[in-house]
Amino acid sequence: MAEATALSTATYKRDWRTAFAAVRKLLADPNDTVQVFRIMQSLNAGAAKKGFHRLVSTPEGGRMAYQRLELVDRLMDRAWVESFAPGTVGAAYRAFLDRTGYSANGLAEVSNQDRRAEDVAHPYAWFGRRQRDIHDIWHVLTGYQADEPLGELCLVNFSYAQGGGLGWGFIAKMGVLKNLFKKNGWTVMRAVREGYARGRKAAWLNYDNIETLFAEPLDAARARLKLSEPVRYKAAQRATRSSGFMGAAVAAE
Repeated sequence: MAEATALSTATYKRDWRTAFAAVRKLLADPNDTVQVFRIMQSLNAGAAKKGFHRLVSTPEGGRMAYQRLELVDRLMDRAWVESFAPGTVGAAYRAFLDRTGYSANGLAEVSNQDRRAEDVAHPYAWFGRRQRDIHDIWHVLTGYQADEPLGELCLVNFSYAQGGGLGWGFIAKMGVLKNLFKKNGWTVMRAVREGYARGRKAAWLNYDNIETLFAEPLDAARARLKLSEPVRYKAAQRATRSSGFMGAAVAAE
């Protein structure tokens, strides 16, 4: 009963005081990823419930929800990740892991440092964990680099457009405001706004079956999911690499 009550509280109420305290710490130290999950817990009221019900309303979503595959377990299976042919989404994800040194279990461990309702046995909690575990896959699909602040800001705004969780939008806006009047700040803002626009235009990525997706050629998957080219992001990348842009990052490790 206590777990159910905690889930209800975390799902339906927003805690702006905690969110502002967490975002101040995140802006001071972009690698303090625990603060990201505190912001999500504080502001994403009802997002997991809405996403779960949207999932089960799709043709394959009911089966996925019934099976409740924990993606972190699948993504930590290196033999499975190694099984995908060159040019596929799975191969691109493998290259992402090798390049960054990140792991699916890294985000799970960070989220558990501030363990709350999303870890209980509940369908909405499962969907929340699923969203956490596909974060790095979205880096691969969108082309937003995970090991740079700009790529993270663009992806969190993309995620806001996809799922509507206010926490994502809050992080993106605070990161942009922090740097708006610095060199290339407006270029960064346009790139982050593009992230939101891409998220709105794209298919709903939460619906994709990861095992099927990973076997698909990366270019074909991007086309099917209506993921447009991140033109403004790439322009901002070029501009900010020389200026040492430092924004709020969601360290996906």
